[in-house]
Amino acid sequence: MGEKLVAEGFDLADRQRHRDKLRQCLDALARLLVEKRFDRPRNLMGLEIELNLAGPDGMPSMVNSEVLKRIASGDFQTELGRFNLEVNIVPHQLSGRVLDQLAEELRTGLSYADRKAMEVDSGIVMIGILPTLEDRHLVSSNLSDDHRYALLNDQVVAARGEHFTIDIEGVERLTCTAGSIAPESACTSVQLHLQVTPRRFAAVWNAAQVVAGAQIAVGANSPFLFGRELWRESRPPLFVQSTDTRPPELKAQGVRPRTWFGERWIDSAYDLFEENLRFFPPLLPISHPEDPLRALEEGKVPALHELILHNGTVYRWNRPVYGIADGVPHLRVENRVLPAGPTVTDVIANAAFYYGLIRALAEESRPVWTRMPFAVAADNFDTACRHGIDAWLRWPKGGRNAPLVRMPAVRLVQEELLPLAAAGLDAWGVEPADRDRYLGVIEGRCAGRTNGASWQAATYHRALERGLGRDKALAATTRRYCELMRTGEPVHLWRAGLGD
Repeated sequence: MGEKLVAEGFDLADRQRHRDKLRQCLDALARLLVEKRFDRPRNLMGLEIELNLAGPDGMPSMVNSEVLKRIASGDFQTELGRFNLEVNIVPHQLSGRVLDQLAEELRTGLSYADRKAMEVDSGIVMIGILPTLEDRHLVSSNLSDDHRYALLNDQVVAARGEHFTIDIEGVERLTCTAGSIAPESACTSVQLHLQVTPRRFAAVWNAAQVVAGAQIAVGANSPFLFGRELWRESRPPLFVQSTDTRPPELKAQGVRPRTWFGERWIDSAYDLFEENLRFFPPLLPISHPEDPLRALEEGKVPALHELILHNGTVYRWNRPVYGIADGVPHLRVENRVLPAGPTVTDVIANAAFYYGLIRALAEESRPVWTRMPFAVAADNFDTACRHGIDAWLRWPKGGRNAPLVRMPAVRLVQEELLPLAAAGLDAWGVEPADRDRYLGVIEGRCAGRTNGASWQAATYHRALERGLGRDKALAATTRRYCELMRTGEPVHLWRAGLGD
């Protein structure tokens, strides 16, 4: 969905033509894989962060166009809501002092953007869901002023054919309806990219699916929505429901939602692209003049426009990505599991944990996914979203036929996953000082059983105990969060409460 879209409407011929083009793209991808046309290993990673804008009162600010004009940098772009921005960091090689380099680039860019936002009485907030959001903020009139978002909204709403139902039961229960995809804009995430060769793609994607639950357990940062305390990471259920094109009858038939964990381990990147075409009707049937098969015959690299566009409207938590750089095609795994924030240090710690883990797990002689049913990985993800740092997860202990052991997520991370992540970062060639600094943040969260979600919840309840009403307690929590976020101290060092 990053490319510019221009279309006023679609007729029946458009949809048939687009479906044919999608099949041609998939055939071209298969040939590229067979002919081994993809880029060589380069150990490249990339990072994107979706951001919120909020005023000094902690309330969302619908001013992203004004802020972007002042930032005047291609690194910052619009996102779905008028209170959203996205920052993109150029690809880096995973080696040496890359983690500290990323941290410094992010601090510099976000500090500059924050200063520019302050010129319009706003500020940058890295958080999974802004606690002060209300349903009145998440309406179609607050979608960003970009034709692609209006077009996507129109097509999703048309496919749905009725209002979206948001129903999330956690600490409290939230039920409401929406007439647009605007509630999706509440979800702000970190996307971690890793360029991989076709031969390694399946192992890396399977490893990413395995660790999704642990990522959420230590990184949850979204406990509130519309004034209700819900799951510790409420983005996934909200994203599923706010993009769900299925009416109840199709749900009952077992039709998959467009936001999807998946249902099986894979053997090739082709498996994911093929599933996307087989299970999900195109939302934006815009066809490009390029003939991908003819381009191959002429020795060119096809852009696969239709495949890329369709892939951008299937919201896997670990998404396959096809791209071209310097005329050479490549594949990436895009990890979309994590919420934004709380601080740059926390974001880089989460990245270090992820990149180290998937390197180590993808290279094991007896991979963990051969000892774990896929349904267990999906259940771990769901459980971690519900309970965050207090979740209990299942993990295989021992050989191929050894039983799965249920244990606290913090113990799993401390005893099993942090050593693996350290070994993986060593394999990437990351500087030991960087490795220890950022994995130490994950260890600190486990030792203190604190992450962004637990801090928000504890601070909110202390505000209630002081006599603040629900709305004022959420606003005070948000303001205090912003104060501490700007100090740069990682969240496990924050003291719960309003600080006075």
